[in-house]
Amino acid sequence: MEEIINALELKKQLDALRPIDREQEARIMQKFRLDWNYHSNNLEGNSLTYGETKALIMHGITAQGKPLKDHFEVTGHNEAINWVIDVVKGDYPLTEHFIRELHTLLLKESYEVDAITPDGKPTKKRIAVGRYKSSPNHVQTKTGEIFYFATPEETPAKMSDLMVWYNEKIEDSGFNPILLAAEFHYKFIRIHPFDDGNGRTARILMNFILMKFGYPPVIIKTEDKANYFAALQLADVGQLEAFVNYIAQNLIRSLEIMIAGAKGESIEEPDDIDKEIALLEKRLNGLGDISYHNKTTDDLYLLFDSSIRKFVDALITEFKKLTIFYMNGYPEFIVKKTVYVEVEHEDYRNVKRTNKYSSFEEVMQTGITDEFNQFTIKFHFKYFNRVGFGEFNFTSEYNFIFSELAYSLTIGTVVLYQKPYNAELTESDIINALKRESKRHTIFIEQKISEKEKGQ
Repeated sequence: MEEIINALELKKQLDALRPIDREQEARIMQKFRLDWNYHSNNLEGNSLTYGETKALIMHGITAQGKPLKDHFEVTGHNEAINWVIDVVKGDYPLTEHFIRELHTLLLKESYEVDAITPDGKPTKKRIAVGRYKSSPNHVQTKTGEIFYFATPEETPAKMSDLMVWYNEKIEDSGFNPILLAAEFHYKFIRIHPFDDGNGRTARILMNFILMKFGYPPVIIKTEDKANYFAALQLADVGQLEAFVNYIAQNLIRSLEIMIAGAKGESIEEPDDIDKEIALLEKRLNGLGDISYHNKTTDDLYLLFDSSIRKFVDALITEFKKLTIFYMNGYPEFIVKKTVYVEVEHEDYRNVKRTNKYSSFEEVMQTGITDEFNQFTIKFHFKYFNRVGFGEFNFTSEYNFIFSELAYSLTIGTVVLYQKPYNAELTESDIINALKRESKRHTIFIEQKISEKEKGQ
């Protein structure tokens, strides 16, 4: 069996590199754990992507629109793996109690699933955690045949026999941990002792055995699902060697990763960058709109003609309410832009220009271009009109700032909104922005009144 011989040789190379730097070993095991969680759950139909799985485990970020059950499966599986990684460091025996405890960690709590009665009628089936199955869990193959696992009545005796077989194997000084782990996985699957979670439990137990004897865990990748099940089916017809070879092939990949990590080399696999891109995309979701193109004159013209015009109209209407406290109140519009001009001894130079206008229509008539960097709207409240308060004014100022990918609406340095050019300000955006400044203004007047009342 060439694959096993190769795996044994790699194991010798790994042992020669031990002890591995603690931080580096933790980094390696984190990669194995994340891959293990994603692939083992995905093999069983879990809908979370690799990025969503990593975001959930590493940052507690849940995936919008995905079933709660899928999140519980991942977090439960991760708890089970962490427990196994911890107990494998000590002399923790593999027993039936161990297996039931693992199953409880994996599935967390009992739940109901849809099922079919023997006469083909739909029903509900309760999945009990940490307890052997209470009803048959045979499956129908693609050809329509029934594949029979152990019956509920047979299961306790068969599990007891499995543990006797395992203990006899590890007492044999010449046993091979790779053969033992692969065969244990297959024997466990043939019993199918639980109502649910048998595949995930089998893979965790296989890896517990491997790690107990100094090997890294085997990761069965979801994209290799067909080969994994084909190897199991060959074992069903007596060709166990095919399944053992399959496990050994995947173990070789894990050994190569661990050896590279032990040497301080990269442990990334060819598809890891794809996983990271998916994770970044997931984490960015909801944190900002996508901008599809750079700023253009057409973008700015449409923005001025729709969102900014509405904002100006609403601002004038809102702030005129406060002009009853002043002798005068009027808006001012300021355009800041960078233009490229030819100058003596130089080809071109960036020159910043500022133009002031008394109405929004003047700005529109002058022409909107992609040279615009900032559009400022000031509303000046001149001369408080109550005698005895002293002379004071008030100015509200909003800035539209135009970057290459997006525009922002600010009050001073405070960014209220940032949007791509194809996204308009909503009515709610406008109202909230104006109410914020109106409130600041009324508080300012209240302070002046309080000062006056205290001075009397």
